[in-house]
Amino acid sequence: MTKKESIKIAGFENGIRIESRVVEERIQQAVADGYRQIEVTAYGQHGIGGRLWSAGDAQIKVDVLGSSGQRLGSMGFANTVIEVFGPASDDVGWLNAGAQIIVHGNATNGVANAMAQGKIYIDGDIGARGMTMTKHNPRFEPPELWVFGKAGDSFAEFMAGGIAVICGAGAEKENDVLGYRPCVGMVGGKIFFRGRQSSYSKSDARLITELPDDEWSWLKNNVKKFLQAIGKQYLFDDLAAKRKDWRLLVALKPYEKKGRSLRPMRVFRKEAWEHELGNGGLIGDLSDLDRSPIGLVTTGELRRFVPFWANEKYLPPCQANCPTGIPVQKRWELIRKGKMDEAVNLALQYTPFPATVCGYLCPNLCMQNCSRKTVSLPSVDVTVLGKASLHAKEPKPHPATGKKIAVIGGGAAGLSVAWQLWMKGHEPVIFESRKHLGGKITETIPQSRIPDEIVGHEIKRLTKNLPHIHLSAALTKEKFRKLKDEFDFIVIAAGAAKPRTLNVPGMEKAVAALDFLRQSKLNCIKVGKKVVIIGAGNVGCDAATEAFRLGAKSVTLIDVQQPASFGKERSHAEAAGAKFLWPRFTKAVTSKGVELTDGEILPADTVILAVGDVPELSFLTEDIKLKNGFIVVDDQFRTSDEQIFAIGDAVKPGLLTEAIGAGRIAARTIDGLLRGIGDTYDQLPPIDFNRVKTEYFDSRIKSFFDPVSCAANCASCGACRDCGMCETICPQNAISRKALEGENYEYTVDENLCIGCGFCAGVCPTGVWEIAENTPLESRE
Repeated sequence: MTKKESIKIAGFENGIRIESRVVEERIQQAVADGYRQIEVTAYGQHGIGGRLWSAGDAQIKVDVLGSSGQRLGSMGFANTVIEVFGPASDDVGWLNAGAQIIVHGNATNGVANAMAQGKIYIDGDIGARGMTMTKHNPRFEPPELWVFGKAGDSFAEFMAGGIAVICGAGAEKENDVLGYRPCVGMVGGKIFFRGRQSSYSKSDARLITELPDDEWSWLKNNVKKFLQAIGKQYLFDDLAAKRKDWRLLVALKPYEKKGRSLRPMRVFRKEAWEHELGNGGLIGDLSDLDRSPIGLVTTGELRRFVPFWANEKYLPPCQANCPTGIPVQKRWELIRKGKMDEAVNLALQYTPFPATVCGYLCPNLCMQNCSRKTVSLPSVDVTVLGKASLHAKEPKPHPATGKKIAVIGGGAAGLSVAWQLWMKGHEPVIFESRKHLGGKITETIPQSRIPDEIVGHEIKRLTKNLPHIHLSAALTKEKFRKLKDEFDFIVIAAGAAKPRTLNVPGMEKAVAALDFLRQSKLNCIKVGKKVVIIGAGNVGCDAATEAFRLGAKSVTLIDVQQPASFGKERSHAEAAGAKFLWPRFTKAVTSKGVELTDGEILPADTVILAVGDVPELSFLTEDIKLKNGFIVVDDQFRTSDEQIFAIGDAVKPGLLTEAIGAGRIAARTIDGLLRGIGDTYDQLPPIDFNRVKTEYFDSRIKSFFDPVSCAANCASCGACRDCGMCETICPQNAISRKALEGENYEYTVDENLCIGCGFCAGVCPTGVWEIAENTPLESRE
């Protein structure tokens, strides 16, 4: 975003006060538009200057004139400086996360409430409960509150971190500068103050009357910055002249605090319980029931809750959302164990295109659903591992079974099912109608999205291991019937290469998108200066990118609805300069361009039609059920003929990863039918995001560049990382690690020690521990 000059935002227009929400929306929009100097004339609006994190690291200055409302700078970001030219209302800097806030005047109650980072400078007094419930993350600088005058009552209540400096200017000598009884519940942080203070919570804080050298040095250096911020640097000598005028309150350490005396239960029973409810009490003469204490049973079968080590009982979100079913998490685990080669090689068990698809072409649904995204952190980058898999070691196939399966189509789906069948020991035979393998991967996807040598390497690996490949092998009904007699199963993976058309005049003047992409990849087609593409999906976006490469100066994509394009295809088209228009309805294609139903003509030298494609299935026999031109299948991709399966775009248009995954499922089903076995791992339910503890994520990491850093930051959702935290935190020592065969292990619970407290589930980073209600005794056999 280009940086712009300052902008003024008014809180009062046409005699009407603008709502706080609207003012904040205008501030946020100004930041999004590139403004970095913002002046707000406030009329009591709340939350001014907070939450401006959309600017990233760019510095933003917000000047506030007039009367600011509550929560000035609340949830402020580290890139923001807020300066108020006048007093401020309650809760200045509430939940401040790094902003610098300067108030030229007094501030009322709740200044710096729950503040975690940043600095607040007050050129005046503050009201009650300032610096309450503050906190300090040791990875960052502590929050600071500077007050030129004095503070109100209950200052630093429940303070857990940070630094407060109260200069005491203008305070009467007989008055306390921190108000009545500060530091109640204080557990962290420190308070510098100048002047008198007769009371404070001695059970929570300790007073230091002579500042140590390091504390005095810090105070002098930073008081100068404070005075400069409020425009009173001329007072530095006055504030720093007398070291003995300054005092310091610090939180007591846990071991320094005195425990308060507790009333034993027997004393409570005698003095309170029996006195109120026993003989002579409220119900003493109404009931003679035994009111003696009942022993507390905490372990064994009478526990209310029982923990279970549910290791790998749920799919991690990455694998659950990968249509190919690649165990991404398992690969990161192998890398953490130093088994990089195993992690790389594992991909070929699931896809013949680990580099082509996972590294370059896939929209990476695994990354889109990474648990880290739930807290706005970058997902672990699977493309790094995908590209590293280019030279994965080929797996050894199972012993040959002698079973033959015909695969009709040599695109992503067909090659996937053939690869899987080959690994399982069967003999796939591919029949491809075109001259080359790869389908859309090799024919239509622009070189700008993937280098040819990457695809070529993985196709070569396939042809080396799949010896039975027939190219230019178009089928007829007769040949198809013959295949049914010769093969144990048939898998139809013919793709969808027949373009749809529109029933409007002039369609013959338009070129089909797939035909255009095939020819553009061979550099044997030309385009005019102006190109219009009818259909703004991902194929249309690829056509737009290629049109610009071939020399087009203007490319417009139109659609009858909001374009469904997304991912790399959309971003590449937009980066090239493509323009998207919708809703637009085509009336005709003319020599001038595309005529719309509203009479508008979009000038075009070249018109490309990208409204979808359907399979060419004229070779199928009538017993194969179709719907809208596509083959009907069940969830295992079996057609109405039990001998025949269908996958990929012949069933439904979709992603390359979906076609590859369908091939794996079909191959697994066929193998199961031939062997009488099955695989149910993919049927596990996905883990609930809420079980994964995002608090363990390192928010400082903004991107990943190598597999090792990716593996280290994978949350390992639903799979134990053997950290031992559950074993360490268990208050009863009921959890223990049990070594099994090889590198395997498990964590077990001793029910005679476990009290069902749930600490194990609460601390587990990966969500492995489950806490369930115990089975009622009357329900047990």
